[in-house]
Amino acid sequence: MAKKNVDDPRKIVANNKKARHDYVIEDVFEAGLVLSGTEVKALRMGRASLTDGYANIDRGEAWLENVHIPAYFQGTWNNHAPRRRRKLLLHREEIARLESKSREKGHTLIPLSLYFLDGRAKVEIALARGKKEYDKRQTLREQQDMREAQRAIRQKEMLS
Repeated sequence: MAKKNVDDPRKIVANNKKARHDYVIEDVFEAGLVLSGTEVKALRMGRASLTDGYANIDRGEAWLENVHIPAYFQGTWNNHAPRRRRKLLLHREEIARLESKSREKGHTLIPLSLYFLDGRAKVEIALARGKKEYDKRQTLREQQDMREAQRAIRQKEMLS
């Protein structure tokens, strides 16, 4: 397991753990999010789910879709819709690059994590390619082999 970086100023709200299991991550981008007030409050409470989320490019704009930010329980009649479409803030060149790469066969844009950086909500999106079932099994086998090797090294150090 990776050690937590103490110097990291990000306050992580949600991670998409399944993404690294189901996809091969090729490139990662950080994007801002256009949110309403109740969405920000719900995120500050640490409530969000990225599991079914994805991003797409529509008419030169990047959008984050199907990400669940639950309704703010102290909100009034102007509360947000939990799975609404949210605009991503990226540079024009990044959007063009993502659009061309995501049109290639087998590539998609998925959110990896949602966090606050300097008081602003950010999402880390990845250009990813789907793994086949045998690739997933091979990755799990490699992780298990690494764990066993680390365990053997620790035991050998303890004995000597």
